[in-house]
Amino acid sequence: MGLQQLLEYRIFEVGSFNLSVYKILMLIIVLFCAKLLVWGIKKALTRHWRNRMLDQGSEYALIAIARYIIWIVAIVFVLELMGVRVTILIAGSAALLVGVGLGLQQTFNDIISGIILLVEGSTKVGDILQVDEMVVKLEKVGLRASTVINRDDIVVIIPNSMIVTNKVINWSHQINESRFKVSVGVAYGSDVELVMRLLEDSVKEHKLCSSKNPPQARFIDFGDSSLDFEVLFWSLEMFRIDSVLSDIRIILDRKFRENNIIIPFPQRDLHVRSSNVNFK
Repeated sequence: MGLQQLLEYRIFEVGSFNLSVYKILMLIIVLFCAKLLVWGIKKALTRHWRNRMLDQGSEYALIAIARYIIWIVAIVFVLELMGVRVTILIAGSAALLVGVGLGLQQTFNDIISGIILLVEGSTKVGDILQVDEMVVKLEKVGLRASTVINRDDIVVIIPNSMIVTNKVINWSHQINESRFKVSVGVAYGSDVELVMRLLEDSVKEHKLCSSKNPPQARFIDFGDSSLDFEVLFWSLEMFRIDSVLSDIRIILDRKFRENNIIIPFPQRDLHVRSSNVNFK
């Protein structure tokens, strides 16, 4: 048996459809070339990222888009190679596709949203987002859903449409540091200037607070049972800012106790009036 006869040998045949050795070899070659091309693009973009010509989010988006396009083209080529006419298949299944589209409308919406996320670049892998009062870090943008991790290190799967259509705060778009605050109330009669100095010193003591932008203590109001203050500070730590706020409160509590500054609790006076009433 010659090489040509070996390649034309039909392993499987049903009606007009047949599977020959040549088609199997071409199938393997196409899939291998597609995988090799994706690998080459990934290596090239990774090299650009290491040279800081691309950020990590843009690198991920370009790799994902290239991967989807290459595999779609490869699958279409394989189907044509196997004798399946893709254009005829799509035209003949138009009514079926309409029905499937209506049933999977939300899924298609998520897929389109995923493509928008990858192409637009306003939200990238590694960004810190606030979605529905939940602060998360974007780990992966999939075709239908995105994988994020919250401050408790719990992985959460979010549909792409939620990120595209809802109001989302992207903390990573901040070029400079972000501003945060800690509020506290002290007892009436406390030394106001001392309290404000202790507030600013507590922030300065934390290493994750900005040294470029000094903290600002403010006397907010006369509360029902306390003098209310707040201290504003700047930090680059956005994802774990809750831990920073907790540390500052711990430092502030220690400094208050060292300087005999009292943090009051609400007090209510109860007056009981008696009346001389004779019951017969």
